Amino acid sequence: MNSQNAVIPQLNNKNVQQIKTNTKMKNVIITSFILALVLSSCADKSQAPAAPAPPLLPVLAITSENTTTDAEYPASIQGTVDVEIRPQVSGNLERVFVDEGAYVNKGQTLFKINERPFREQLNNALASLHAYEAALINAQLEVDKLTPLVQNKVVSDYQLKTAKASQKIAAANIEQAKAMVGSARINLGYTNVTAPVSGYIGRLPKKQGSLVSATDVEPLTNLSDVHEVFAYFSLGETDFINFKAQYAGNSLGDKLKKLPPVTLILADNNSYPQTGKIDMVDGQFDKTTGAITLRATFPNAGGTLRSGNTGRIRLGLQHDDAVLVPQSATVEMQDKVFVFTVNKENKVTKMPITVSGKSGTNYIIKDGVKSGDQIVLSGIDKLQDGQAIQPEKSSPAKVAQIINKK
Repeated sequence: MNSQNAVIPQLNNKNVQQIKTNTKMKNVIITSFILALVLSSCADKSQAPAAPAPPLLPVLAITSENTTTDAEYPASIQGTVDVEIRPQVSGNLERVFVDEGAYVNKGQTLFKINERPFREQLNNALASLHAYEAALINAQLEVDKLTPLVQNKVVSDYQLKTAKASQKIAAANIEQAKAMVGSARINLGYTNVTAPVSGYIGRLPKKQGSLVSATDVEPLTNLSDVHEVFAYFSLGETDFINFKAQYAGNSLGDKLKKLPPVTLILADNNSYPQTGKIDMVDGQFDKTTGAITLRATFPNAGGTLRSGNTGRIRLGLQHDDAVLVPQSATVEMQDKVFVFTVNKENKVTKMPITVSGKSGTNYIIKDGVKSGDQIVLSGIDKLQDGQAIQPEKSSPAKVAQIINKK
């Protein structure tokens, strides 16, 4: 029993020593782990990136100045004279002396209608005239014969009066015959169709041998005098009011005399080399469209323009003290135009603006910003409302450079 008891205490002492050793090792491991976590946390904090600096962006102070805007209006072009060439008499088209698109001079023969029926009508009218002239001679002879007999009371006065009445009838018949001769001559002349003005021939739907009539729906051709051309365009009521307000003068006629030249933009988007002059304003507005028609006249000595051409009239309008913003400094979203204004704290605000027109590369601003406000000039595609920036003042040269890059 004693030996057994002596062994047991020895085993308990070893176990206790082993337990103490294990406890110390665990404490060391836990302490090392905590220290590693602390060191790792400190390392993460020392390696965390600093907050990014506000972007450096060019800004522009908005100014107001006098400027001109160009407004364009669709225009239709016509020659100073556009006429339909129609036959005045019916008959067979005997000759066609011109070709489509040819230039003809005033009085030049274009078509020849068979004249034989009309020449015979003239001959018949002349024969009737000669017969009536002979009847007048007979009536005059009868009057001459009866006059002395009545004076000598050989015959009654009634016979002389009857003879004088017959004389007047014969004279009237002559006048009527002369009118018939004149009408026949006119109809004969109508068989020779000539150009009423100088100009260019249009299409020729009727060919040689065709039967033509004055009642035909389609003309023989069209003739356009285009040494000058008229460009017709329309202005709405608001545009017309602004248009009239631009120029001095007590009457519309006075204003027209002071209007600057206008430019014609052709269908290929190139400008016609010669400027025109507005010389006519319609007397009333169109009730259907609510617009009024204006006419600009352009010289066309080279025949570049023809009737039926289309284009656009570019009209310049003056604006005094207009607020200008470069188009490149704006952004469009959902049919609205915005700029980014910069406040005193260098924070940006997305501001909607109302555009009233364009002047070169600038918008003319009606509402939203005013002269003196600062706006971001470029780099606006990545800006957020309320974001801070570092403003960079832009010189005129740099502004021009930024705008030209857009």
